[in-house]
Amino acid sequence: MRLASKFIGIKRLVESASTLWPVNSPLIKFMNHSHSIPLRLVTSSGFILVFLISLLGCGSTNTRPAQASAGPPAIPVGVAPAERRDVPVFQEGLGSVQASNTVSLKTRVDGQIVQIAFREGQAVKQGDLLIVIDPRPYQVQLEQAQAALARDQAQLKNAQLDYQRYQNLSKEGVIAQQQFDSQKALVGQLEGTVQSDQATIDNAKLQLVYTRITSPVSGRIGLRLVDIGNMVHAADTNPLLVVTQLQPIAVVFTLPEDVLPNVAKHMRSGPLQVDAYSRDDITKLATGKLLTIDNQIDPTTGTGKLKAMFENNDNALWPNQFVNAHLLLETRKGITVVPAAAIQRGPQGGTYTYLVKPDKTIEVRPVKVTFTQANVSAIESGLAPGELVVTDGQDKLQGGSRVEPHFGTSSPSGKSAQSSGTVGQ
Repeated sequence: MRLASKFIGIKRLVESASTLWPVNSPLIKFMNHSHSIPLRLVTSSGFILVFLISLLGCGSTNTRPAQASAGPPAIPVGVAPAERRDVPVFQEGLGSVQASNTVSLKTRVDGQIVQIAFREGQAVKQGDLLIVIDPRPYQVQLEQAQAALARDQAQLKNAQLDYQRYQNLSKEGVIAQQQFDSQKALVGQLEGTVQSDQATIDNAKLQLVYTRITSPVSGRIGLRLVDIGNMVHAADTNPLLVVTQLQPIAVVFTLPEDVLPNVAKHMRSGPLQVDAYSRDDITKLATGKLLTIDNQIDPTTGTGKLKAMFENNDNALWPNQFVNAHLLLETRKGITVVPAAAIQRGPQGGTYTYLVKPDKTIEVRPVKVTFTQANVSAIESGLAPGELVVTDGQDKLQGGSRVEPHFGTSSPSGKSAQSSGTVGQ
């Protein structure tokens, strides 16, 4: 009975290992059809079973160290290499476009508009005719003044002849001295009258000129504010039209007062370039030159105004348009740069970055940042060109972490399409 129970136990162990031992093996067939077994067969079967169990044990002991050596899975991160290149240094400020000249034209005489010589939105040059006011009343005034001048000139000529006669008679004592002096005063009076008549003529001619309204500057006509037949007066407050000079055009922007001394220092070396960008700070509209810095700082905002001029040949800038001004101070040559997203700040204010080593593990590398321009940080020390830094996925990293780096700014979830491959593939 004891031998049979041992046999049954051995049979069960053999059956549990049937996945490793062939089903049609002699041992398995024998165990399935036998109720009794000689001791030597039991001994032999036991030896085989011990051998099988040792094989299973060796397999399990070899698997566990392999799984343990694999460690945690690699963390996917976005990386970018440190580069050495030239970096422009900008100062950025919000500004608005201002026309070089904006002229609201009004009439200087009263009258009826008889001609409009422009189209809305037309580009005009200085001196071009724009509006004609009925000149006939002023032509009549001019003719009247000319007639009065002719009359007074005739009277003056006669008085001068009498003066010459009285002068000779006065020497001979034929006429009294008082009569001679009166004639002399009459000549002077008529000379003043003739001068007044001439001034009246000049004024009438000027009024006649005012009936023809011309453009005082070269620019662009706005929308028409009057029509033919309208009566206009010199006392009217509303203009007849507006002429705006668009070429060249100015941009006035502000910068913090702390940077103004540095800007003034660079201005001494030559004119500084200013780029005007759209309101979203993406599209570059025009490039110009810095003209001047205002002579005072706004105490309410702590900023100073700067004015830049643009040729604006393509009319990319319009008066009162809001723009982002980028003032180029200098270009620093051959410095090491990384994406600004790679720079981390420690609790004590220091800066560091996660460096990807050749074995795809992380090193926390302290770096010294000189300045950050847009999305680029200039590194003074701590990195060499070509070293890979993590730009995305830093929240899961620490020193020694295993990573699976991908070039570009893609996130670990792979939402960006800029990823171009895996480092080391």
